[in-house]
Amino acid sequence: MSIKVRYFASLKERIGRAEDQVEFTMNVTVSDIWQQVNQDKALPENILAAVNMEYVGFDHPVNDGDEVAFFPPVTGG
Repeated sequence: MSIKVRYFASLKERIGRAEDQVEFTMNVTVSDIWQQVNQDKALPENILAAVNMEYVGFDHPVNDGDEVAFFPPVTGG
């Protein structure tokens, strides 16, 4: 299964890239994706995740062709 992973805002700068394309042969969650593509980096606190542009928890399942996005909380006023 092929999954596109994207990083936004300050997280993109911290990770050092804007996106990854990963392949899995088994069922995975958002947390599994982070661990696979960022093996040398712990998951930062307060990071949000989305699958196909909808907020999800890190235990959310990911399917073939999904886009997973990680980004810091957004504030505004």
